[in-house]
Amino acid sequence: MRIRLIVGLAALVLLAGCDSKREHTLTGRTMGTTYTIKVVTGYFGAVSGLQEKIARRLDQINHSMSPYLQDSEISRFNRFQEVGAEFPISQDFLRVMQLAARIHELSEGAWDGTVNPLVDLWGFGRAGRADQRPPPEKIAALLGEIGFRKIEIKDSGALVKRRAAVSLDLSSIAKGYGVDQVAAEVREAGFSDFLVEIGGEVYAAGVRPDGRSWRVGINRPKIDARFDEVYKVVSLRDRAFATSGDYRNFFVENGVRYSHIIDPRSGYPVSQGAVSASILANNCTLADGLATAVMVMGAEKGLALINRLDHVHGLIISELPDGTLKDHFSKGFRLESP
Repeated sequence: MRIRLIVGLAALVLLAGCDSKREHTLTGRTMGTTYTIKVVTGYFGAVSGLQEKIARRLDQINHSMSPYLQDSEISRFNRFQEVGAEFPISQDFLRVMQLAARIHELSEGAWDGTVNPLVDLWGFGRAGRADQRPPPEKIAALLGEIGFRKIEIKDSGALVKRRAAVSLDLSSIAKGYGVDQVAAEVREAGFSDFLVEIGGEVYAAGVRPDGRSWRVGINRPKIDARFDEVYKVVSLRDRAFATSGDYRNFFVENGVRYSHIIDPRSGYPVSQGAVSASILANNCTLADGLATAVMVMGAEKGLALINRLDHVHGLIISELPDGTLKDHFSKGFRLESP
C-alpha cells in the first residue's frame, strides 16, 4: 500500500512564511525517509534538547514497526509461526493496530496491512523490481495468506495469528503515527506553533511566524513533474495532512500500466483512475492510512467514505484518458491559490 517506496512521493512541499518571530528548523532521517520540524518561538527563544528528545521517540517507534530492522517488534511478529498463541506488543504497536483495524473496516478491506507479500510479488517491494506481471496462479495462491482479519488484536496488548504465514507491514500508517508522536513531544516541550513533516506526512499546529496558517503544497501528480512542483495548496492549522499517489512507481507491460498500489482484495494493482489522494484529519495516523485506502477505492467510493467521517476532508485527483487531471473534492475541502 503506502510502504514508503514512492507512495509518499505524492509529496508535500512545505511553504514557509516569515515575520518578527523566530522559526527553528530541525531535520534528520527516520523510517527510511527524512523529517523536517519547524518550531516558532519568540525572537530569543530556543529549542535546545528538543531534537534529541524527538530522535529518541522516533527510534522507539522505528524499533517497534520498521520491517527493515530484524529485531523490531513487527519483524519478530512476522517470523512468529504459532497460530493461536499471543504475541505481546508495545503500546505504540497496539495503538497503530487498533486504528488500522478501524480503517480496514471503514474501507471494506481496501486498506490492509497484510498486503506486502503481493507487493513483493509484483516487484514493488524490498526484493527489487520485476517489471512484469506475475502469473495469475501465484497471485491466487498468495491471496490465501492476505487478510487483516487473520490477525486478532487483544486489548491487553497482544496479537494472535489465525494463519501462520500472515505478516504485517504498517509503512502506510506508521509514518503518520510518527508525525503524531513527534507533535506530542513538541507540544509537551511547551511549543504551540509548529509543523512536523515525515516523508511527506504533516501535522501543523498554531501559526507561522507571520501569524498566518501553515501552507502545504500538493505535488502535481504527473510522471514528469518535479518533486517541488506545486499543484494545489492547502492551509493548515491544528490539522494533519497526508497524500498518497501512484504516478511515480509503476511499470508498463504490453501497453498496460501497473501501479505499486495493490488492491488486497483482488491481488492486482489498482485501476480506478485515481493518481493522488490527499486527506485532512485531526491526526496524521488516520490521514495516512485513509490516503492509501482511498487510492485503492477510487474517487467515487473514496469520496463517499470521506464524506461519512466527522472532521475528515479530502481531495482525490484522477487522470482522464487524454492525460488531463480532474479534481474530486469532499464536502468542506478548501484550497488556497498556489
